[in-house]
Amino acid sequence: MKLLRSSQRGFAKRLEVLSRRLAVVDKGIEGAVRSILDTVRRQGDSALIRYTKKFDRVRLTPRTLRVTEKELEEAYRQADPAVVESLRYAAERITAYHQKQHVGSWSLTNGGITLGQQVRPLDRVGIYVPGGTAVYPSTVLMNALPAKIAGVRQVAMCTPTKDGTVNPYLLVAADLAGVREIYRVGGAQAIGAMVYGTKTIPRVDKVVGPGNRYVAAAKRLVYGEADIDMVAGPSEVLIVADQTANPAFVAADLLAQAEHDQESWLFLVTPMRDLIRKVNRELLRQLKGLDRRAIAAAAIKRHGFAVLVKDLEEAAVVANAIAAEHVGLAIKKPFELVPRLNHAGAVFLGHFTPEAVGDYIAGPNHVLPTGGTARFFSPLSVDDFVKRSSLVGYSQEELIRAHEHVLRIAGVEGLTAHARAVEVRLRG
Repeated sequence: MKLLRSSQRGFAKRLEVLSRRLAVVDKGIEGAVRSILDTVRRQGDSALIRYTKKFDRVRLTPRTLRVTEKELEEAYRQADPAVVESLRYAAERITAYHQKQHVGSWSLTNGGITLGQQVRPLDRVGIYVPGGTAVYPSTVLMNALPAKIAGVRQVAMCTPTKDGTVNPYLLVAADLAGVREIYRVGGAQAIGAMVYGTKTIPRVDKVVGPGNRYVAAAKRLVYGEADIDMVAGPSEVLIVADQTANPAFVAADLLAQAEHDQESWLFLVTPMRDLIRKVNRELLRQLKGLDRRAIAAAAIKRHGFAVLVKDLEEAAVVANAIAAEHVGLAIKKPFELVPRLNHAGAVFLGHFTPEAVGDYIAGPNHVLPTGGTARFFSPLSVDDFVKRSSLVGYSQEELIRAHEHVLRIAGVEGLTAHARAVEVRLRG
């Protein structure tokens, strides 16, 4: 990994650059995606089928776009029962965690004034699940379960395929999450179909879920027609480590994110120079046993950084500047550093909490802000699938008591009709 020292000249400027690591919008990709979206908006199913044949080499018809009930049932026969058990275990823990997030409606009355907040679930949500060569049943659970807990009545899922067949573990995960409306389409065209609607796929109010650069660009472009969760970038991890850290553990956690994508970002922040050397040796050793070693090695070479700081307090400053998706605290007293961490998607406490447990079975959502957006974004939650309406009620007596304040402010803003809407109620 590239070595940075907090004591070196120009470190603050380098840290500022790293904090703004969000990928620059590729205008070529954006133009191509805009064309796909416009075509799907105009031509619906026919465009969706044509693009699926072009990009995925899969021939579909309007009747074969949607996965059948028979296919869902068959998925359980094809799947390893032990994996199904693990998915069920994960679903139970994810459900238990997200049920704690549920916030209901409320109101209060003081004299003749009633104020409140009405919380209602979105009517219909679409989740995008990457497919083809990769299989991510955990993504299905993490995106669909919070929506169901929020009370969303209709959840549709789109995922691309290699040969028209959806992986059985994706179907099992969807069934466990209560999703039975599944379409075998992917890419920017799937985002367009969900947002604009086609004859086969009804439009949704919000799209959530990760995807490649084309999917990310499509989500960015459709925002406003429907809501989105976030525009996700490459996976990333930052590990703060002290003298108690196990180099093998640290290297394994770095590689767990590196294997996602050659554009993944990896940071080791520590006051221990010797630990950096040991972790680098472990990275080389552990890379040899990885199926995706070429991807992981490229990620380390491109975006792997070891930051040598003077102490853990300075490590927290660096971590806040980076605002990483995953922050691991491989230190003796992790809870003591937590109050200093203002910006992190998820924090993993201590030497025996690998990011992988958070990705799969701990319970908190693994859809996390990337690219430094943890400064202002939060993990996906039940809150992302509800909307709030304000409730305001005034009696005649309370309106009389407060009307002069309204008239004064309306006068300053020059909005005569606002003032008149109050005055006409007082004449009577």
